[in-house]
Amino acid sequence: MEQKISSEELVELDQNILHAMKPYQSDSSPFIVTKGEGSWITDIDGKQYMDGMSGLMSVNIGYGREELARAAYEQLTRIPYHPLTNSHIPAIRLSEKLNQWLNDDYVFFYSNSGSEANETAFKIVRQYHHKKGDSSRHKFISRYRAYHGNSFGALAATGQAKRKYLYEPLSQGFIHVSPPDIYRSPYSGTEEEIGEAYAKEIERVITWEIDKSVAGVIMEPIITGGGMIIPPENYLKKVQDICNKHGVLLIIDEVINGFGRTGEKFGHMHYGISPDIITMAKGLTSSYLPLSVTAVRKDLLATLSGNEEYDHFRHINTFGGNPAACALAIKNLEIMERENLIERSAELGEVIESEMQGIYNHPNVGDIRNKGLLLGIEIVEDKLSKTPAKPQTLDKIISICKNQGLIIGKNGDTVEGYDNILTVAPPLSMSDEDCAFLTKTLKEAIKQI
Repeated sequence: MEQKISSEELVELDQNILHAMKPYQSDSSPFIVTKGEGSWITDIDGKQYMDGMSGLMSVNIGYGREELARAAYEQLTRIPYHPLTNSHIPAIRLSEKLNQWLNDDYVFFYSNSGSEANETAFKIVRQYHHKKGDSSRHKFISRYRAYHGNSFGALAATGQAKRKYLYEPLSQGFIHVSPPDIYRSPYSGTEEEIGEAYAKEIERVITWEIDKSVAGVIMEPIITGGGMIIPPENYLKKVQDICNKHGVLLIIDEVINGFGRTGEKFGHMHYGISPDIITMAKGLTSSYLPLSVTAVRKDLLATLSGNEEYDHFRHINTFGGNPAACALAIKNLEIMERENLIERSAELGEVIESEMQGIYNHPNVGDIRNKGLLLGIEIVEDKLSKTPAKPQTLDKIISICKNQGLIIGKNGDTVEGYDNILTVAPPLSMSDEDCAFLTKTLKEAIKQI
């Protein structure tokens, strides 16, 4: 029989945990969750909250899905683990399913997290260029404000100085350019002209660095953790054209954008591009189990198919592609298809966009950005100067929402002075009533500042 433990004891024992993104033991009353159902979670005191962040923008089909638990359980009773130095049926079936979703022909390497998926991509890109005879190509271009993971290579690619400070020096060869931020653009003109100007920054850096030294460009279609920065419509296509022109591989990070979050299967599909490499995690399993994927175009991998000693990809991941996680991922994608959750994401995104129009005139709302079920609200001191609001202002809004039973987030610990964007990314499966509660609560909270 499970021993009962009081809320007070749980709070005290929680001091044994070093929590992400928080000072150690700074919070004497941590938020401890015990249950989830649909879009809602319950804390140790029995209070319910709508999870407007889907955990970390990742519980795409909502909580309490017994089908996912059963899929994992049934696989665990058959074969709980086998390394992908060999193979197993769930990994094979999932690769087939992912190619159906991508409507393309990729080969997949399985890991556990987005950071690992991006690290895998960097290694494949460098080895690819070596095998092509371009051994000088080793540099990667990313954007400021973007996040790509917390390992030394992925964090080097990340353009958030506050995440890196005191952990440097990191991996070498990572260079950053401006994010395609329309709201704070130094460029004037139409959205299309602004998109072209931002893309030309990448080409200029490739030229300045000598294009024969640049191996890849990595980017999210929409910068998420750095402030929900949605690019001009022509930007990604221009970037891909530039990469093709200079022999540079394009890595698209779909860790958050993917699996219906933006109202398409994958975020890059809004922009008409075909990435060389795609990294995925989070929504792949709706975060019920850890799993990530690095998808590589099959024609690129032909370069690594020789029989010489160093031709093959010498990379291994003990738990990557765990059979139970793969079986669960397949079931997760089947549920998304059956319940039309991608279309639902696009539909609810339009509802949220319409509802948020009511606060555009608020003196502290600088910009509202959304695509599907990604929403960012930039809070400023005043509209004219666009001076970013102080962190305390955002904390107040988040606290008001939490007191009313809604969990939202912000782009914390990113770039000095620009942690001023409220973030919302609810489950794709939320009901109309959930959506109405979210928009009403959020608008009322902002009106109180």
